[in-house]
Amino acid sequence: MTLVPRPWSSDDDDFDDYDAFRPATLPEPGPFLDGHAVLTGRDHAAFHRLTRACFEARTVYDVTFGYNLARLNLDTRHPDAGYRYAVEADDPSVLRAEFTPTTEFCPQSDTLATASFRAWNADDAGPPHEFDLVRVRVAPMHEASERINGRLVDLEGSYRGSGSVPEADADGTLAAAAGADATDESATDGPSTPF
Repeated sequence: MTLVPRPWSSDDDDFDDYDAFRPATLPEPGPFLDGHAVLTGRDHAAFHRLTRACFEARTVYDVTFGYNLARLNLDTRHPDAGYRYAVEADDPSVLRAEFTPTTEFCPQSDTLATASFRAWNADDAGPPHEFDLVRVRVAPMHEASERINGRLVDLEGSYRGSGSVPEADADGTLAAAAGADATDESATDGPSTPF
């Protein structure tokens, strides 16, 4: 009898190293990164190592796979998923991060993208980085990317206005943080985040 490993196993053979930059196991840079300086090689690997520490400090975990979300970039079983980064063309103090989930209907995309924004931009998020702002968007392949990205734009605007990352409401929604009417059902549909 031959045992077949479960597809969600965490064998080290299934993962690239944090020091490696392997484009074949990363998503292609999407439209949010078009026209900007996409990080590659050592620059990508260095920022992604910092990302691992930020995500660990703020517990940004993919609950489906049971690991720090930064590890998704290294998971060879999901070569088209994870984060790609680019320095904004008009403002080198801003980094753009585009998240490509594993499926077009991933129910965690809202939560993970929002938690990522908070982790990169919060004062208590682990080691500091050189950017004044990390902007986050979900790749358009996700069926709810427009709705999720609209929330991220609101969250980013709130951060730019106050200089601090707004925390979620007691129920975990982002309505108040994003400046939306908490009674508006469209503002609270879908996954929310405690991050």
